[in-house]
Amino acid sequence: MNLEENMNRLRRRVLGGFLGGSAISLFLGQTWGEKEKNMKLGPFRNEDYYREDGSFDVEKAKKSYYEMMEFHGYPIPDRLRTEEFWTLDFGLGKFTEVGMAGIFWVNNQRDNYFGHEIYLLPGQMIPEHKHVATPNASPKMEAWQPRHGWVTIYGEGKATEGVMDRVPSTHKGCVQACKEQKLLPGEVGILAGAEQWHWMLAGPEGAIVTEYATYHDGDGLRFSHPDVSMV
Repeated sequence: MNLEENMNRLRRRVLGGFLGGSAISLFLGQTWGEKEKNMKLGPFRNEDYYREDGSFDVEKAKKSYYEMMEFHGYPIPDRLRTEEFWTLDFGLGKFTEVGMAGIFWVNNQRDNYFGHEIYLLPGQMIPEHKHVATPNASPKMEAWQPRHGWVTIYGEGKATEGVMDRVPSTHKGCVQACKEQKLLPGEVGILAGAEQWHWMLAGPEGAIVTEYATYHDGDGLRFSHPDVSMV
């Protein structure tokens, strides 16, 4: 076999391997694409989270957050299956509009640091609030980093044009933080100053957000909506 024949054989092998690999990649890509099409989040209907007597069904709410975690490929450690993982509707009866789940990974008063994970269903709002000084803590300062999905954060300052169109119905008459900033996964937003009003709104795929902060003293929590409750 001469040099030219050897080169032709080598070309055929390389080309055959390339095409075979491409076909496999294409097949896997189509399979994954079909899988993505079948991965649906929701729908989440407000009435599904309330019992006949009007009370909030915590376990049903948690199941929806687990569904969202699985949708995003977020690991669910055992600790998130315990009572340390909490959820609430802030007493407004509109869980799919105003509600959240969370876990305090750490809340260290002595050394003044706090680690929190925030979980929001699609379009869900954390009600507007601020953290004031207490006898046991300075005003809490915070920063937020989305891990999955995205959020819009709202703080004090010059109002963003058209912001009132995006304020959920429950807060149309009381919201004070109207400067908005969209945060994509990995980006970080920082509270502009101590004791400033702020709130958060999840995007269409919900959001899982890591919060970095100073010590959280619940006694320093204030809400702008007069009917919000932590019970």
